[in-house]
Amino acid sequence: MLARYQFTKNLFATVNLNFTKPRAIGEPKGADYIPLAPTLTSVGGIYYKQKTGFNGGISYRYIKNRPANEDNSITAKGYFLLDASVNYTRPKYEIGFAVENVFNVKWNEAQFATESQLRNETSPVNELHYTPGTPLFARLKLAVFF
Repeated sequence: MLARYQFTKNLFATVNLNFTKPRAIGEPKGADYIPLAPTLTSVGGIYYKQKTGFNGGISYRYIKNRPANEDNSITAKGYFLLDASVNYTRPKYEIGFAVENVFNVKWNEAQFATESQLRNETSPVNELHYTPGTPLFARLKLAVFF
């Protein structure tokens, strides 16, 4: 589902929601989950936009917890992130400032269930391995139009 609402000529909001129930065909119930397939995702935000002058917005990204393996005994963690930006635009250039992960949420970017065994462990362990997501991050932008 995608929706956009135009409050004024320059102010608008968007939301994109995706729902699904992913299951493998021909597998027994309870062992038919598709690893890492999302069941609910959403992106959206509120933005102020004009050709020249100040513009910017606040946007979000959301993904719900989801199965990391076929029997859903391991869960890939979902997250909600908020980003913000403000720009000053002229016909030949744009200067901007953006903040990603405004609330400094700890989140997992890449996630997967893997069997591993450390030297001191007697047997392998099936667990979630992940790459940590980017923490609070700010950046400056200078764009030249030609």
